[in-house]
Amino acid sequence: MKVLVVGSGGREHALVWKISHSPLVEKIYAAPGNGGMKEAERVPIPVHEVVALADFAAERAVDLTVVGPELPLALGIVDEFQRRGLKIFGPSRLAAELEASKVFAKEFMTRHGIPIAEFDVATDFSTGREIIESGKYGYPVVIKADGLAGGKGSLVCQTHEEALRALDLLINRRVFGTAGDRVIIERFLPGREISFTVITDGKNIVPIVTSKDYKRAYDEDQGPNTGGMGAVSPCPYVDANLYVKIMDSIIRPTIRGMLEEGREFRGVLYAGLMLTEEGPKVLEFNVRFGDPETQAIIMRLRSDLVEVLNSVAEGLIPEKKLEWDREVSIDVVLASSGYPGKYEKGKEIKGLDEVGEDVILFHAGTEFRDGKFYTSGGRVLNVAAKGKDLGEARAKVYSAIEKIHFEGMFYRKDIGVFQ
Repeated sequence: MKVLVVGSGGREHALVWKISHSPLVEKIYAAPGNGGMKEAERVPIPVHEVVALADFAAERAVDLTVVGPELPLALGIVDEFQRRGLKIFGPSRLAAELEASKVFAKEFMTRHGIPIAEFDVATDFSTGREIIESGKYGYPVVIKADGLAGGKGSLVCQTHEEALRALDLLINRRVFGTAGDRVIIERFLPGREISFTVITDGKNIVPIVTSKDYKRAYDEDQGPNTGGMGAVSPCPYVDANLYVKIMDSIIRPTIRGMLEEGREFRGVLYAGLMLTEEGPKVLEFNVRFGDPETQAIIMRLRSDLVEVLNSVAEGLIPEKKLEWDREVSIDVVLASSGYPGKYEKGKEIKGLDEVGEDVILFHAGTEFRDGKFYTSGGRVLNVAAKGKDLGEARAKVYSAIEKIHFEGMFYRKDIGVFQ
């Protein structure tokens, strides 16, 4: 088989890495890929150019395309490929609205009785200010951009001044562009945050092992939200009873509700959940593999990933259950100084050859030229490993990180620490 992976980050490198282990695969393309994806041939097509990507897949007789990021899904890449008879793994544009529009997702969950935080929607600054100043939600209060914002569009505001500043940034200053045409103002949910992921053919569900990511930039969950600074799998907060409750109260009603509304969901459904005193509630839905959760999860997968993705792309659920290692895995992100804000690129990365064989490096924002790696993004590298327990896995990863260096490099030192 020839497989095309769309995307350029650490998640996509993890997918490429796992796909390369499949005996079914003879050739992997990555569009646009990154400097560390030695397992694939890079294709210089941006992820938003869905027609050009479909043209390439047709020209090269690609057997299966796997979409990593949310943007091409929101733009209808699956619809374009399917219109041409090209096999692709991911949800349609209508189904992808679960992530592309937080307002749609909230209203959908309300219709189907899926537990969420109480919320209001504002389309202008004055309306948003009225909602905040009504005192309905108190503080902290959460303000979210409706559209895609690279994982950075959710702002937790501790004071009245912070809330007004967040509204100004999203609605008036348009820091996330049209994603701020509408904003959600919602009640803050205290609790433990987890990631819960499944694969579905639109009707049937294949569970994926649990995980937890760390979204804040700095230790002890301080600093701004990022796309994710690390992850562990499994999540120690989810036991068998809670797993069943999440499936019954959130995942199955979502898959069923999308089917009922003519938006059959086929692909990966990722639920960001808060474990509250009242039970699990949905913070957000993603319609693709998580990043950096995938980097932690993928190392534990024993089954052939390509068999699963290919079956779902054909509208079928694989008959065999996925097999997983019982080991614990951890992934720590090395980021550029300034991330998730402005950061410099082009810093030479040193020490990659000194990392041991029991540690895997998934590249995210790197470029390779003249025999050297350089930074090209905010999240630069994912350092990942497995261990018989969390302590062993953490020791492997943080020992490896000590050997890597680039100017301005920072990372969280508490990934895998649970309270």
